[in-house]
Amino acid sequence: MMPQSTGPFHFLDLEDAGADAIAAMIADAIDRKAARSDWPKGHPDADFPLAGRVLALVFEKNSTRTRVSFDVAMRQLGGSVLILDSGSSQLGRGETIADTARVLSRMADAIMLRTDDHAKIEEMARFASVPVINGLTDQSHPCQIVADLLTIVEKGKSLPGLELAWFGDGNNVLHSILEAAGLFKFNVRVATPPGFEPSTEFVEKARAGGASVTVAHDSRAAATGADVVVTDTWISMGQVDADEKRTAMAPYQVNSEIMALAKPDSIFLHCLPAHVGEEVTETVFEGPHSVVFDEAENRIHAQKSVLLWSFGLLC
Repeated sequence: MMPQSTGPFHFLDLEDAGADAIAAMIADAIDRKAARSDWPKGHPDADFPLAGRVLALVFEKNSTRTRVSFDVAMRQLGGSVLILDSGSSQLGRGETIADTARVLSRMADAIMLRTDDHAKIEEMARFASVPVINGLTDQSHPCQIVADLLTIVEKGKSLPGLELAWFGDGNNVLHSILEAAGLFKFNVRVATPPGFEPSTEFVEKARAGGASVTVAHDSRAAATGADVVVTDTWISMGQVDADEKRTAMAPYQVNSEIMALAKPDSIFLHCLPAHVGEEVTETVFEGPHSVVFDEAENRIHAQKSVLLWSFGLLC
């Protein structure tokens, strides 16, 4: 680790950091995770790299893993957090994102925002004078994908040339996977019902970066020979017409037949929460290919490295 000369470094999407920085995040996360094996979760890392720093966690959407992982990550890095949500802050009463950004920049050293419209986090970054980190928007979920890449690497898989199969909705998580595919030159086969395809912008960016991306409606073709199988909940927070969508998604469930088409050493990822029996069967979710709880734990270690990069302490 060495200090960089400028900042803040906003982390709104993976391309804000780029492949080299994300690779450095993964390497740092692996090292820090190994160094604190068997330590209490709240014990700070030996170097206290963020001692005295405060992270403002701003939630306009519900959260378990993002909330806990950022809180624990800051504790392990020697810092602290304050938590705001729309129901107990002035954001819920109409204070603007711009004003919130300027106020929090005077009171905290960085801001994590979990919200709906991606334009909100872009506005937060525009008006903040401290690092702003995307904890999830309707467009993308970059912190989740850093944890996913960390998990894939931990399981002994190389990112360049990786074959990843996605099943279900073309949502924010898939968008960030596609962004990662372009940065690290791995391939993505998307199996999704008509009308639920990912944004063409993310597909074309991935292809421009050197990834092979197939968007089709054949689950078996997508699964065949996959190194990694990924799905997500079919119904995201706030979505309507849930019954109609479940009907459309039903043929894209990840089940034993799908996993049997993937490589024998393939792994199954899910960012959670899972609706077992819908997008994935219990046999797969609890089975030998599933690494979903390693993936969930890795949110802490990935978040730590994202924070260090955002503060200019990782390069």
